[in-house]
Amino acid sequence: MIELSIQDDVAEVVLNAPRKMNALDPADLQELSEAYRQAADAQVRALLLRGEGRGFCAGRDISEVDPSTDDALGYLEGEVTPVLRQMAEFPAPTFAAVQGACLGVGLGLAIATDVVYVAEDAKIGSPFANLGATLDSGGHALFTERLGAHRTLDLIYTAELMSGAEAVGSGLFSRAVPREELLEFTRERVRRASQGATSAFLASRRLVAQIRDERIGLWESVAAENRAQGELCSTDDYAEGFAAFQAKRPPRFTGRP
Repeated sequence: MIELSIQDDVAEVVLNAPRKMNALDPADLQELSEAYRQAADAQVRALLLRGEGRGFCAGRDISEVDPSTDDALGYLEGEVTPVLRQMAEFPAPTFAAVQGACLGVGLGLAIATDVVYVAEDAKIGSPFANLGATLDSGGHALFTERLGAHRTLDLIYTAELMSGAEAVGSGLFSRAVPREELLEFTRERVRRASQGATSAFLASRRLVAQIRDERIGLWESVAAENRAQGELCSTDDYAEGFAAFQAKRPPRFTGRP
């Protein structure tokens, strides 16, 4: 169900179960984790996550779940969260192309990705009011931070879904593009990132995560930026960037320290 291809320093991870809208069971999550591990071992310089068919990922595969014996905590804490953390810590820039349904664990996959491009008609929100369950996989944090408490609870209570265009307009994700252009639009930007200064990109990811998770203020952030810049001074890409600028030519980054 999970496919991995690697070409020209770019990994493409595909959720390929379109008949079930790429919903994930524990075995699928193990496959996803293994795909990310293999991509990291291959030292790719960028990664694209996408779903095959009409939807990106409809969330957990509950088609055969018996609610009387369901261990939701075990599934989420033991299976989902470790994979989301692994994705968020991937050692290169990550991108997702999201079309159709992006719900539950599927939303979590997007949250754990650095840059998310969505189709204008994608469907994003919390369908759990119809299941007697609650939003999971980081959805509460994302929605409350970007939408505020009132809009978050409105989405949760009503189970109404936002379009991709509305989600981007609300600050949830990066950009919304027409569905038919989404994959090539994303692949081009993944290719471009794969040719960039990887250490510098990852330094920025760490700074953004620190601001988000630790709520550091302006001057703490400036101090962290200063330290990061000082550390980057010793990298090959830093030297190449300055040399290229001074020689008035495009840089040729290797992505290595």
